[in-house]
Amino acid sequence: MRRPLVAIVGRPNVGKSTLFNRLARRRRAIVENSPGVTRDRHLADVELDGRPVTLVDTGGFVPDSKEDPLAHLVRQQAQAAVEACEVVLFVCDGRTGITPGDEEVARYLRKQTRPLLLVVNKCDSHRDAEAVAAEFHRLGLGDPIPVSAEHGENVTTLVDAVLLRLPAAAPEAESPPTAEPPDRPLRVAIVGRPNVGKSTLVNALLGEERVIVSPLAGTTRDPIDTELTWKGKRLTLTDTAGIRRKAAIIHQVEHFSVLGAVRAIEDSDVAVLVLDATEAGVDQDLKIAALAEEKGRALIVCVNKWDLVRGIKREEEFRAELKWYLKWVAWAPMLFVTAKTGERVARILDVALELAGQQYFRAPTPRLNRLLEHVTSEHPLPVVRGKALKLYYVAQVGSAPPAFAFMCNAPKDIPDRYARYVGNHLREVFGLKVPIRLFWRERPGQKQRDERAKRFVAREESKRRKLKKRQRRRRPTAD
Repeated sequence: MRRPLVAIVGRPNVGKSTLFNRLARRRRAIVENSPGVTRDRHLADVELDGRPVTLVDTGGFVPDSKEDPLAHLVRQQAQAAVEACEVVLFVCDGRTGITPGDEEVARYLRKQTRPLLLVVNKCDSHRDAEAVAAEFHRLGLGDPIPVSAEHGENVTTLVDAVLLRLPAAAPEAESPPTAEPPDRPLRVAIVGRPNVGKSTLVNALLGEERVIVSPLAGTTRDPIDTELTWKGKRLTLTDTAGIRRKAAIIHQVEHFSVLGAVRAIEDSDVAVLVLDATEAGVDQDLKIAALAEEKGRALIVCVNKWDLVRGIKREEEFRAELKWYLKWVAWAPMLFVTAKTGERVARILDVALELAGQQYFRAPTPRLNRLLEHVTSEHPLPVVRGKALKLYYVAQVGSAPPAFAFMCNAPKDIPDRYARYVGNHLREVFGLKVPIRLFWRERPGQKQRDERAKRFVAREESKRRKLKKRQRRRRPTAD
């Protein structure tokens, strides 16, 4: 299910990133007491009072400036976020009052149709908050909500107001234990950095020129859906705008919305990450791969323009280097293609169908528990804070992506390295090449058993103390 977007906008240094971190309940955006720290957009999947949403922190709306070549691009990023979101939070600084920059942003936002909340930040004194916020009524954007993002003052009121303006959530049906792939076309999103050959790849897969191809980065601005049938299965290919690395926007105007590509991944069943063989394994490739894994989408790493590298580096060496660099998604299948000539591109559709089936894989519970017994015997769990960790049994609790619940005596103490070991063993045994989720839970009735154990220990200790007391009394006194 797609999460609604909540964009946080405003001029620089009003506390947008601080509010973003407060709502996300963790430090995700860089916060510094100087304007313009946030250049790009930060996204975080969070829950506001139980409602899943995606927060978008944006760079500040700033006037165009010859001194700062990024000013126009940062502004364009913020506008793209406003146009794509469901609710806008316009943040102002209660200490400085209304500035010409606030008025300029307000004029832009009044022309938009999105639900909007005017947030007056840095109202640290609860007694004076209403008086400070009253000035902002003249912006004509409704009643201002005074908050202190740094101290968490009145943030609950803001969350309630956001929830009232979100679109109604569709009822989410629980997946039955034997979930099957949905009876609809399989959605395959083609994603990656600009100018790596995404549109050329889509045309090669379709066997015709359906999308515009140009050597100029940024030709594709909006996601484009095209349906096809492959081996009797219906598929929908989504060509997306390139997800540009932050440093590159200083050189070229960004003509597309990154959020469109992000949402394409979220709406897809399988994401195909296209890399340029002549420039593979850059930081942005890793970020896009991590985004697909975070959303729980099956991933294919597609190395394009292989004809330009073949012979310089053998495929196995190249594969090993990329798997090391993309180690967090090393489970993803890796294909080497040349979209321009169509070489090996059909393999992408075959693998996409295979991964779609694995997303709905169901593991037999007896086999899972035999696997658990083998894992714990080969690599016993460590002792944490003097307590021996124990795994009792495991069961699959979900699909798309496959999810497994492990019953144990101390869920919070399971080391990350042991969780990775268990996950890797699951993949190896069942041949899984899709994201998986592991949950660590207490056995039903664990708290009652712990209480009984404590009472038993207390009784035994009491008996020992009484016994020692009686023994001291019985000792004969010396003459």
